Amino acid sequence: MAIKKSPIVKIAKKICPSVITIVATRDLPQIDEFYFLPVRGEKVALPKKLKGTQKTKIGGGSGFIVSKDGYILTCNHVVEDHEADFTVIIDPDHKYPAKVLAKDPLIDMAILKIEGNKFPCLKLGNSDNLELGESVIAVGNPLGEFEDTLSSGIISGLSRKITAYNGFDSKSTNLKGLIQTDAAINPGNSGGPLVDMNGEVVGINTAMIMGAENIGFALPINYIKDDLKEVRKEGKIKRPYLGVKYILLNEEISKTNKLPVTYGALVAREMFGEPAVAKNSGAEDAGIKEYDIILSINGQKIDENNSLSDALSVCLIGQEISMLILRDNKEVLIKTSLKEKK
Repeated sequence: MAIKKSPIVKIAKKICPSVITIVATRDLPQIDEFYFLPVRGEKVALPKKLKGTQKTKIGGGSGFIVSKDGYILTCNHVVEDHEADFTVIIDPDHKYPAKVLAKDPLIDMAILKIEGNKFPCLKLGNSDNLELGESVIAVGNPLGEFEDTLSSGIISGLSRKITAYNGFDSKSTNLKGLIQTDAAINPGNSGGPLVDMNGEVVGINTAMIMGAENIGFALPINYIKDDLKEVRKEGKIKRPYLGVKYILLNEEISKTNKLPVTYGALVAREMFGEPAVAKNSGAEDAGIKEYDIILSINGQKIDENNSLSDALSVCLIGQEISMLILRDNKEVLIKTSLKEKK
């Protein structure tokens, strides 16, 4: 009597050809010679002579092809380094330079493109129909070494909210509405697809909880569909842009810094970073200054449940918005028009 194979075997044959590895490289100095400096009784090697530059792998992750003409979905943090070059590896014999067309750090999503046609591709499912306990499969290339690794599990939770930290620059991002699964998601798996038992993509593997077992998260695929359509039509995602760097306030931050309110967005530059208010932006036009606190936009309170990015995400390019600002302990109502993010 023949042993009946798991349905996962059939799904694996269907989806694995479309799951790819993304490799990030940079031109970095090539060290030809070292000299040794004694430090506390130990010899520390320091570069003595440089021999030009060489392409050096600095990171990467997983992704998957969603069209025969080479559009690819992955996570924003996989392609975060704007100075890097990216290569898509379909298999050892097929490697393609990739262009990053769009990135959205708010939901940790990116869209890439490779040139060619007749690529294997995955069908996008409907993440709105997911139910607790439903079986799913996570696919990716964990640690950048083990291609086409599958892990099966169930939907453990829906509409989860987490704070994710980027390994590239340690920035934190608040991600909402995530799918929680106990299918194993490991470093390097980020950007790979989460598929249902029909072999259709229902999410993008995006994060795991360090130190915990069987707790992984994926971005619902329905969050990306409109962006993908826009990129295919316009070549980019059009986003309204205010033009401020900010810190989202809460009780702990406000108490530590002796601020007068425990909510809002404190306009402040990053350490040694770009100015807090971007030039030629709607924020500059409105006269927003560093250390202003934006309390609300269009009457919506800005807090941990509704960040400044969340409030702006429902606005349109060219739309006039009103902002309640706290400046020198006085509330000021100002207006400005949102410009397109370049």
